[in-house]
Amino acid sequence: MAYQALYRVWRSQRFEDVVGQQAITQTLKNAIIQNQISHAYLFTGPRGTGKTSAAKILAKAVNCPHSQDGEPCNECDMCRSITAGNQEDVIEIDAASNNGVEEIRFIRDRANYAPTQAKYKVYIIDEVHMLSTGAFNALLKTLEEPRKNVIFILATTEPHKIPATIISRTQRFDFKRIRTEDIVEHLAHILAESHIDYEDQALQVIARSAEGGMRDALSILDQAISFSDGKITMQNAMEVTGSLTFEMMDQFIQHCAQKNVAGALEMLGEMLASGKEARRLLENLLVYCRDLLIYQQAPQLLNEKTGYLTEAFQQLAAQTAPQQLYQWIDILNDTQNDVRFTTNPTIYLEVATVKLASSGGAPAIATSETSMDEQQVQQLKKELQELRQEIQQLKQTGVTAQPEAPKAPKRKPQTNGYRIPKERVFNVLKEATKQNLVNVKMVWEDLLSSLTVTQKAILRASEPKAASPSGLVIAFDYEIICQKAANDSEFGLAVHNNLSRMIPDYAPDPIFITVDSWPELRKEFLSGDHEVVVEEVFEDAGDLSLLPEEPADDTVVTKAQELFGELATIEEN
Repeated sequence: MAYQALYRVWRSQRFEDVVGQQAITQTLKNAIIQNQISHAYLFTGPRGTGKTSAAKILAKAVNCPHSQDGEPCNECDMCRSITAGNQEDVIEIDAASNNGVEEIRFIRDRANYAPTQAKYKVYIIDEVHMLSTGAFNALLKTLEEPRKNVIFILATTEPHKIPATIISRTQRFDFKRIRTEDIVEHLAHILAESHIDYEDQALQVIARSAEGGMRDALSILDQAISFSDGKITMQNAMEVTGSLTFEMMDQFIQHCAQKNVAGALEMLGEMLASGKEARRLLENLLVYCRDLLIYQQAPQLLNEKTGYLTEAFQQLAAQTAPQQLYQWIDILNDTQNDVRFTTNPTIYLEVATVKLASSGGAPAIATSETSMDEQQVQQLKKELQELRQEIQQLKQTGVTAQPEAPKAPKRKPQTNGYRIPKERVFNVLKEATKQNLVNVKMVWEDLLSSLTVTQKAILRASEPKAASPSGLVIAFDYEIICQKAANDSEFGLAVHNNLSRMIPDYAPDPIFITVDSWPELRKEFLSGDHEVVVEEVFEDAGDLSLLPEEPADDTVVTKAQELFGELATIEEN
């Protein structure tokens, strides 16, 4: 028989086999025992957390004639056929490759017929967020009027892309990331059953690299078994996952603690030369600094199996101040965010290394600043005393000081870091309609909810200002966010695609400007040679600031003031 990957061999076949999702599996088992089975379920959560496995177990449990305590027997013909994937009443569909209206209509038509062999006809639609708008509408009709003995199980990693009308007609279960301890326990069980030796620290490294996904953990374990020579060691796990060895992290952090910038940069070069990936490197260093902090404050909580409790680690924990660790963690976290949006992470890593090795002089600086502050206070006291004496002398001589009128503060010139795409804005305004703008504003909140967390944070500080059939002008409160949005092609594409999905026959290209530039752009456009009806373009057409201001004829007033000075009184009729 051909070799099968571990994640296929050890795929969960019973609810009790699903790791780390006890609340969900117990709820589903109780529903089966009490015969309170819903017509539609939505399983959401990160990859490799058991969504599809739970869907197949649910399909077996509701159709198994020998089900006990909500669990399938896995011995009858029905359970075996569902496990093998050849049961015609249990249909698995990949929405990534079958996302059209015709496929969903075919499912809807087949759902009208009763199951041939099973008690329930079950449709498992994986990656359901990939369905098109038309396909979702076709599926919605089926969920609104469910047929008897038909169950839909929808699985997705991106629930924010599913229409709210679909979600509201399902029972939603959110699968969470699996704890590192649970992954380690499951991996140890598999290796024990397979009669393979291992080191505890190796499983810790693999479990951390999996980031809460059991399928990823099993895939990494599969590689480690092939790479090892009969026994999975920590070194094998480090090589397979691309993680830093504890010795590397000890040396790197020691250089940073000693403010040895050259040594830290040299160590970084060695780590990158050995093939360490930037994101994994930063993650390992973050966890290492976190463990240093925990070992200082609560050493009993740090498990010896982590492998960090080396002599160098304990020495660093004893000598490094907590404030220093806080600074390092902030620097590494900021760099981790920056690396996500760059094609050259080495530069950010080198800058972060210089920051790590340069920080740490807070106490000495604070002492120095304190002494300087005291000197400045004494100097100010002395100057204040001299001023009081001068004022007293002026009062004695009968001279009264006339306070000067406060000068208006000079406005700082605005920075021109972001270049406003004026021509593109004008092209939108030439064809803009008020109705297009109203349509966009009606779905604005839905658009925010359909984006990722990072994209939502960017768009939250903005507002649509004008819309045409082919373009949309979006104004941002802050120039730095506007520039970030303009440089992020994925963000613009997400806005374009989601608006085309929410508004029929409307797919605008977003154009980003700042709020401060919008009034000038409007006035310049309206004062130019453009024949437009203001009320049909701008939603706030009643605002007189849209139109160019007429210069006031104040020549006479100015001349009178020059001749008579303060004796002239200006009165408006």
